[in-house]
Amino acid sequence: MSNIRLFYPESLSINLEGKLNKEQSHYLTKVMRIPIGGNFSLFNKFGEWQTIIKKVSKNDLNFKVTKQLRHEENETDLWLAFSPIRSNFFNFMIQKATELGVTKFIPLITERTVVRNINYERLIKIVTEASEQCNRLSIPEIDKIQKLDEFFKNNKDLNLIFGDLNSDNKKLKINNKKLLCILIGPEGDYTEVEREKILKYCGTQSIKLGNNILRTETAVISALSVINFLKN
Repeated sequence: MSNIRLFYPESLSINLEGKLNKEQSHYLTKVMRIPIGGNFSLFNKFGEWQTIIKKVSKNDLNFKVTKQLRHEENETDLWLAFSPIRSNFFNFMIQKATELGVTKFIPLITERTVVRNINYERLIKIVTEASEQCNRLSIPEIDKIQKLDEFFKNNKDLNLIFGDLNSDNKKLKINNKKLLCILIGPEGDYTEVEREKILKYCGTQSIKLGNNILRTETAVISALSVINFLKN
């Protein structure tokens, strides 16, 4: 199977012919230097297909699908609710969380949230490229930015894993019947009032991720690694 993979949101099938956009065409022909007749893969949530380059023009590329390599996969939902952080660390966090299987990102505004606006276009690009590179079929969803109270109001029945420095708990029980969501706080942590709200939410399990105070992006990677270990 070709290790050059591109996300293609439209329907794919054997013998389908179509065009790629200018950016994808440039990547295949100028960066990866795939010649006419060369293979690459197109994928979306319904599977992955081997594809050949049929024709290259100045602004686009014509392709033809030759065979299906992978079929649609059953994916376990894994959400990440978090407070946005500064750009470089934020981009790194989103990329690594995508690689670790997050299916939905939920940015939250809390009392101590520093960054209160996010660049959705940039985030979509990051999760798409991370999905292409890590061999997954789906592209994570990015929810609208919302307040903590709004998050609880809109989500009544979650298996909520709360990364909590003040917790003494170091063990988790995963309820496979409930949707799993990891909740990570802002750089200055949650206020005591917010922490009480979180702990009162039905389905919350608080867990201490270590004795040290972790940066937000480190806490996200740590929590996701624990969850992936317990799920497998």
